[in-house]
Amino acid sequence: MKHHFTEPPKTRLLNNLWELQLSQGYISEKDIADLAKLYNVSEIEVEGVVTFYHFFHQKPTGKNTIYLNDSIVSEFKGFDRIRETFERETYTSFDSVDRSGTFGLFTTPCIGLSDQEPAALINFHPFTHLNSMKVKEIIQRLKKGDDPATFCDDPADNIRYTPANGKTVFFRDFTPGTPLIKAKDLGSDKVLESLKKSELSGRGGAFFPTWKKWQSARLQPALSKFVVCNADEGEPGTFKDRVLMHSRPESLIEGMMICGFTIGAEYGIIYLRGEYRWLRPKLEQAIDGYRTKGLLGKNCCGIKDFNFDIRIQTGAGSYVCGEETALLESLEGNRGEPRTKWFFPVEKGYLQQPTVVNNVETFCAITHIIDIGTDTYNSLGIPGSPGTKLISVSGDCRLPGIFEIEWGMTVAELLELCEAENPHYIQVSGPSGECISIREKYRRISMLDLLSTKDIRCGGSFMIFNRDRDIVRILMNFANFFKQESCGICTPCRAGNFILQRKLEKLEHGLAIPSDIIELKAWANLMKMTSRCGLGKTAPNSLITALEKFPEVFEEKLDKTYNGLSRKFDMETATRDYESYKS
Repeated sequence: MKHHFTEPPKTRLLNNLWELQLSQGYISEKDIADLAKLYNVSEIEVEGVVTFYHFFHQKPTGKNTIYLNDSIVSEFKGFDRIRETFERETYTSFDSVDRSGTFGLFTTPCIGLSDQEPAALINFHPFTHLNSMKVKEIIQRLKKGDDPATFCDDPADNIRYTPANGKTVFFRDFTPGTPLIKAKDLGSDKVLESLKKSELSGRGGAFFPTWKKWQSARLQPALSKFVVCNADEGEPGTFKDRVLMHSRPESLIEGMMICGFTIGAEYGIIYLRGEYRWLRPKLEQAIDGYRTKGLLGKNCCGIKDFNFDIRIQTGAGSYVCGEETALLESLEGNRGEPRTKWFFPVEKGYLQQPTVVNNVETFCAITHIIDIGTDTYNSLGIPGSPGTKLISVSGDCRLPGIFEIEWGMTVAELLELCEAENPHYIQVSGPSGECISIREKYRRISMLDLLSTKDIRCGGSFMIFNRDRDIVRILMNFANFFKQESCGICTPCRAGNFILQRKLEKLEHGLAIPSDIIELKAWANLMKMTSRCGLGKTAPNSLITALEKFPEVFEEKLDKTYNGLSRKFDMETATRDYESYKS
């Protein structure tokens, strides 16, 4: 299919690197030199891309590369026991490869399976609900030469709740092509008017009005425009987009097509996070189905002169690529570092052309809003916050999974629906969101202005922790995550996350003094004010709110003698060499 704008060759760099990583288990110096020559760039530039992404390695990673999720939910569900079993059964340790080259063990942040922890990816195929016996069986099969693709798990969608009386928005059926035809009958102006009336805002966490973004892109005079779906769902504890792509990929495709029609774009790209490689065949099957039916390609759905197609780009493990300009850099074959905001993506986005970037849930919502009509959609929820929202629930509850709630539901109602177990600390919208205590359970979940109401605006997840969980331990896990995932380009984020983690370590070990709490607050606020992108600005959110809402927890951790002479004795570290020698 002919487009006004041809993607330059370097946009294929990530795919080239994936091919090398998957075929030989690493990317060699010769590979880097060959790619540099192919794309007429320096070897340093190619190596910079390789080293930026978590799943690209310059040393062999083993025939069976195992990534065990080390998020806080996994940690509380038995991570240490699973880690020990993998090491024992493979005769190797994490962050290394066994002598035979059969097994490579690595940890990785949240892989989007928080409702089925502990979980791991083996050659990027998912394995869920791990226990010691299951790990032993998996390793035995791998030793026999079985391909993990033949016996991996098919993660359950775990759709636990939708609005009563069949009022679901996201999990209702529709006829492919029908919403687009309705959009065509409405015309671009009325599509934008419908989105404005629905008050739909971005469901990736920024909550920017969707109609404004689309209108801005539509008004740009450029001949070439792009529609990009941000499927880089990397926020720990969040997995709603995974479920939508697995169970309702057609609604994502249709939403992107409606966007293309509305703004005048011919090309769409789904940026799929590397942890979701196993979902790619499902998405490709749905896209191929649309093409076969004449719904994608030239004259989509029989609409004359509306030519639109979609491709998938797989990311390679980088949380910061969830930031839209970092994602665009990654699409162009660069390090996924956030751009300086001289222009918005709707002005100069992918390849410096006007680009709409929305996440999976947003595009799916658009499909159904156009299909059922704005009036029906607005009959759900509450005034000022109409419709429904998908929330990923995990942690200490009997029913982890997806809950499609009407805006306006209280925290208490959601906790009851998921059968929360003695909830005490609740992390809303992932580590970059805010924490709340059970004392706030009657707050509503809505899109209303946070500064003037007591409502909670939730980007997509609730992680529930009971009274037995150590809050400082939770915050330590978050701090380590942000330290690892910072792109390092700006000092406040690069240094700040490191300092926050070290201060929390002092608290955990009982070595902190009151001035450490003061410094924690100071560094957290400095990061919020001066970091370059959303990662650094939001990384300290959970710490700041925890200090406000759980001051007694931090007070109890302080060194009461304040003499700075206390030292924590770690028996495990002290005996590690002996135990290793003995075994």
